[in-house]
Amino acid sequence: MPGVVCLGELLVDFCADRPDVGLDGACTFTRAPGGAPANVAVGVVRLGESAGFVGAVGDDPFGDFLEAALRKEGVDTSFLIKTDSARTSLAFIAARSDGRKDITFYRNPGADMCLAAEHIDTWYIGSAEVLHFGSISRIDEGPRAATDRARRLAAEAGALISYDPNYRPSLWAAPDLARKRILESLAGTNVAKLSAEEWEFITGAEDFAEGAGLILQMGVDLVVRSEGSDGASFATPQHAGHVDGFEVDCIEPTGAGDGFCACLIVQLLRYWREGIPPRQLQAQELNRIVRRANAAGALACTKVGAIPSLPTTQQVEALMVG
Repeated sequence: MPGVVCLGELLVDFCADRPDVGLDGACTFTRAPGGAPANVAVGVVRLGESAGFVGAVGDDPFGDFLEAALRKEGVDTSFLIKTDSARTSLAFIAARSDGRKDITFYRNPGADMCLAAEHIDTWYIGSAEVLHFGSISRIDEGPRAATDRARRLAAEAGALISYDPNYRPSLWAAPDLARKRILESLAGTNVAKLSAEEWEFITGAEDFAEGAGLILQMGVDLVVRSEGSDGASFATPQHAGHVDGFEVDCIEPTGAGDGFCACLIVQLLRYWREGIPPRQLQAQELNRIVRRANAAGALACTKVGAIPSLPTTQQVEALMVG
């Protein structure tokens, strides 16, 4: 039984081979497995914990490719649904050296939109120590019902609930609806990881302290804002701080946030097992946790594609001492 269960989208990323060009200027692409929750699942395994993935792919060659990729990494796929109702979702990505990305999705509909509440197994979710999810699975009715059922079952079983909004504007019908759904997803969440790019849209505040205050008031134990090469900021009801990032040769940043998130989850889980929720961590512990997550995120920028770039424990430790 995996300790961490990640729920949401699994898709194929086609990453432009040339940096600093838009999708209209990219001619060749590298295929890689992707989808933020799936990336986190792989990142968790590479950092020494067990993980499973709940989601849906098409019963097609791309779906076979994704299933094989997760299994090869040691991620449990017992509850990966393969459907003939839609094709596996695709994403075309052109990354820029400053961390910004041009992304176009092909999922109208995509197989990840076929996940439904009846696909959520009570025993599987209830046995997990951590449930991690994003906002994309809360866009459409079926996946939203599945996500909410999993969240309820995990919370009732005493699991750590982790949330990464991973806001993608083109997938939502309207910005106001996106912000509403993203904010309501924070209820019952122990740890929320947002990126600097989506911070002001979601919180309504440019300032970290002001935005973090809004999120903490919703009952979240720990909020973290990943800030690319600048590092990350964090806040709990008792402590707040900023931790500088690591300098690496950035090749392609698609998996940086997911590598960061996976490392954050792995470290918090070890405290959770001792009965220590994120809100009870001391400032020194939080600084150490976020510094390590910064290292994982930085390393995820050094290769093309999210899953291929996710680091191991040994690689994280080498960067931290180097």
